[in-house]
Amino acid sequence: MLFAFVCKDKPGYLNVRMDTRPAHVDHLNALNEAGTLKMAGPFLDAEGKPNGSLVIVEAESIEAAIAIADSDPYTKAGLFESVEVKPFNWVFNKPEA
Repeated sequence: MLFAFVCKDKPGYLNVRMDTRPAHVDHLNALNEAGTLKMAGPFLDAEGKPNGSLVIVEAESIEAAIAIADSDPYTKAGLFESVEVKPFNWVFNKPEA
């Protein structure tokens, strides 16, 4: 099953995002190599600076998806004001479809 992580950065935490980015990218690369990561990228503010994230993963359950979200270096660094983990149904433009 697919799950979407909708993550909102804390205001004024761009430096935390940038400092933690290498570890976050390594984390996503590991998820990608395992076949868990389906897509990911930042939300942008009006100036084009990142202010949140969208990550879509495949997991056995919502509990497993939450564990993946909790293991992200951005989460561990306290970057996010909120993280929603939601079941996701990829209907259009799904690569395997």
